[in-house]
Amino acid sequence: MAALQALINHLEAQTGQSLNNHRLSTIGGGDINSAYRLQAANIDWFIKLNRASLADMFVAEAAGLRELASIGAVRVPKVICFGECQQHAYLVLEFIVLGALHSCSASLFGEQLALLHQRPQTYFGWPIDNTIGSTPQHNARHDDWVSFWQQQRLGKQLQFAAANGYRGSLQTQGDKLLERIGDFFSDYRPHPSLLHGDLWGGNAAADNQGQPIIFDPACYYGDRETDLAMTELFGGFSRDFYAAYQAKYPLDPGYKTRKTLYNLYHILNHLNLFGSGYLNQANSMIAQLLAELN
Repeated sequence: MAALQALINHLEAQTGQSLNNHRLSTIGGGDINSAYRLQAANIDWFIKLNRASLADMFVAEAAGLRELASIGAVRVPKVICFGECQQHAYLVLEFIVLGALHSCSASLFGEQLALLHQRPQTYFGWPIDNTIGSTPQHNARHDDWVSFWQQQRLGKQLQFAAANGYRGSLQTQGDKLLERIGDFFSDYRPHPSLLHGDLWGGNAAADNQGQPIIFDPACYYGDRETDLAMTELFGGFSRDFYAAYQAKYPLDPGYKTRKTLYNLYHILNHLNLFGSGYLNQANSMIAQLLAELN
């Protein structure tokens, strides 16, 4: 509790806001960070805490939220402040009461996500590196999407997997796939879009007015199909969402195959974060993709 009180004092100094008679409550559900709701007069904030060594993770998250907000296509939580206090890194956002994406809000979100993706960017990558979960996500600038996906996404995850002891067929077959990635783009040339980057069902919701809201981004500039693919990986998005997106910004027919290529990145990341329970799925996806090329 002493550390939390020190943080409250620190936030008063950082923001110039009085936090007298505040109420602090714990919020569960996160795998990586500790989370709290801080309420005081005219204040309702959401606070994430982690080790001070992970401060850059919050710097990048704040940058992503601010860039998403600057486009104005989809609502994101407002960034209040971020930094370090004693042994902790913190990120403070506006607190928003979240609910499910029902029919109307799901359709609106599909339209809004399409508008976000339609805004052109100038390269693949992002100005800074960030994280996907707690895994480093490298965003070095590329002018070519295939090389970006080979080197900065699948190649990195395979390297992390090897360092974690996952060698054998995962690496040999993974290397074969890396060499053939260009074959999935023989008649498709994506342009760079600002991506949420971690768009599973737990990172999208609606506010109490039914307005869609996205959060916990892992932003970069890339092929819009990667965001759509992840919405399908674990489910949670309705037909209304996909119909609205497709009406606003139709997908290329090759997406049906490439979505497996894109979701392999996230399954490899889950393998690296959570262990061997994802190994068979990763191997199966690689085999499926190689079979598509034969």
